[in-house]
Amino acid sequence: MLKKISVSVAASLLLASPALSQEVPQVAPVYNCDFQPNCEVAPGIYGKMGSPVNSKFNLSIGGFVKLDYAYNSVNLGNNGALGALQTAGIPKSSSVAGQQDQSIFTARQSRIWFKVNGPTFLGAKTGALVEADFYGAGAPNQSANQSATMRLRLANATLDWANTQVLFGQAYDIFGPIVGSTVDFGSGAATGAPNNPRVPQIRVTQKVDLGGGTALKLVAGVQNPVQDSNAQSGTGTDSWGSMVNMAGQAMVVSNALGVSPGYYGLPMNSLTAGVFGLYGNQDVAGAPNRVDSWGYGFYTFVPVLKSKDGKNRAMTASFEGQAYMAANLSSPGGVAATAKDVLVNKSPAKGYGLFGQVIFYPTQDLGITAGYGKRNAYNYASYAGINNFEKSFSQVFANVAYDLNAAVRVAAEYQNLNSQYGNNSVGTSDSGHANVGRLALYYFF
Repeated sequence: MLKKISVSVAASLLLASPALSQEVPQVAPVYNCDFQPNCEVAPGIYGKMGSPVNSKFNLSIGGFVKLDYAYNSVNLGNNGALGALQTAGIPKSSSVAGQQDQSIFTARQSRIWFKVNGPTFLGAKTGALVEADFYGAGAPNQSANQSATMRLRLANATLDWANTQVLFGQAYDIFGPIVGSTVDFGSGAATGAPNNPRVPQIRVTQKVDLGGGTALKLVAGVQNPVQDSNAQSGTGTDSWGSMVNMAGQAMVVSNALGVSPGYYGLPMNSLTAGVFGLYGNQDVAGAPNRVDSWGYGFYTFVPVLKSKDGKNRAMTASFEGQAYMAANLSSPGGVAATAKDVLVNKSPAKGYGLFGQVIFYPTQDLGITAGYGKRNAYNYASYAGINNFEKSFSQVFANVAYDLNAAVRVAAEYQNLNSQYGNNSVGTSDSGHANVGRLALYYFF
């Protein structure tokens, strides 16, 4: 009996041995792109990493580690690594800070995001995105690198039908679609690209097919009013009762010129041209009427050299630009000296902005970007009695970035920053100038 059992066990092991000897199947790596050649060399931020982890729904995790080194020819303070996002402008050349230089590291621009693909709803795909960086204000010394605090950047959910999208949560401002493709943290926000305020909102995007590869994209939404001085500082009694802003876009999108790289070389965009606008108002203490907040502008994206297959970046080039006119928008993004003008003269500060950039990829892995941006007060005379108001803030920039592999990108940038100030009370003016050199290392994950 025992002998029969032993023979049976031995036979079973012999039959199983081919299966036991087989190698475990290898899983192909999931890269951050979907094209060849050099598929693995294409760092991405949202959407290209499709490896779900355990969650109620499919959940992707990603982001990047970023180390910045910046040399500033003037002292921009503890947040000097922010570059052109300095809301107070460049220190005057006659000031102590204007006669000092600065050498600084930071890793606070690193980010982490979570993206969810959820169940359908009435035929719509649903999803959500949450993103954070480390420029929060919760630490006792929020400007110190060693006290970095997580900060909410984006938190929004979407319902996507074939031609309609509903988005709610915190997302980029609807006003001013352009995002400067700069290595510095500012993305041109302070110099003519005021898209960077990320505000709570609800928006609807509708695509209307016009035929022949051309469509009309309409965006309408309501969003939090970033121009409220109380909302900006959290204190004060000079303004209250802001009405939510109504904002929108109307863009014509066409594939007539193919596609070419956009921001950071990540998206491939088609020919786009159209208008955008915003309206809101608020009460201001001492003002006889409510103060209006408004803006309107024009935006375009042009594929100058199109991708040969719609995905490869080699020998592609694009131009992107916008111009706007606005009143009582947030000072770092929209117009100059907003708070001073509203609180002293009880009227909205008016200004205009210009921004343009050219992106060129001679190879799949090498990207070169150059651009110019400026915001300018509209009527200097309206600032009578306001000392040291900012007439204008501008930048010229150029950068080069190279993707070493799927994860690592190296980049270098030069910026020339200029602030012009006015002092109407004594009829004098001054200016601030800065030259910035920047090196950055990215690890996308």
